[in-house]
Amino acid sequence: MDSKQPVLHVVLYQPDIPQNTGNIGRTCVAIGAKLWLIRPLGFRLDDRYLRRAGMDYWQHLDWEAVDSCDELEQKLAHTRWWHLTKSGQRLVWDAEFRTGDVLLFGSESRGLPQRLLDADPMRNLRLPMLDNVRSLNLASTVNTVAYEAIRQLGGLGPATA
Repeated sequence: MDSKQPVLHVVLYQPDIPQNTGNIGRTCVAIGAKLWLIRPLGFRLDDRYLRRAGMDYWQHLDWEAVDSCDELEQKLAHTRWWHLTKSGQRLVWDAEFRTGDVLLFGSESRGLPQRLLDADPMRNLRLPMLDNVRSLNLASTVNTVAYEAIRQLGGLGPATA
């Protein structure tokens, strides 16, 4: 893994819950991913819940907040994007992840905007779940998808063996 380039870009679109973002930040540190936050956020970045969930890992996190999805699309113009949504027709296991891919997750209360989902339906992925479950916790979903991508990429290298 090139230390200058993140293995993945984990993007949270207008996240609502600081504890989820803190836990997702910890996952990003663990796998070498960059965390992107698209404003508006449902919390302040100095929120004590964010700090508590991220614990002492936040100082090691490569992260950035941007004002819009359009701004991020410009910054990551030459990357491949995957949209994680309950309405995706393809399962996460059907995607073939590559180093540098973008994993875009919607807010806990609203998900992703329909315009993003309509842009390229083949990039919309979902985790399987029974119909009686409305959604999974965002931090759990990010963790599951990110580690599936890491598994496909061959793991994190000899340092973790």
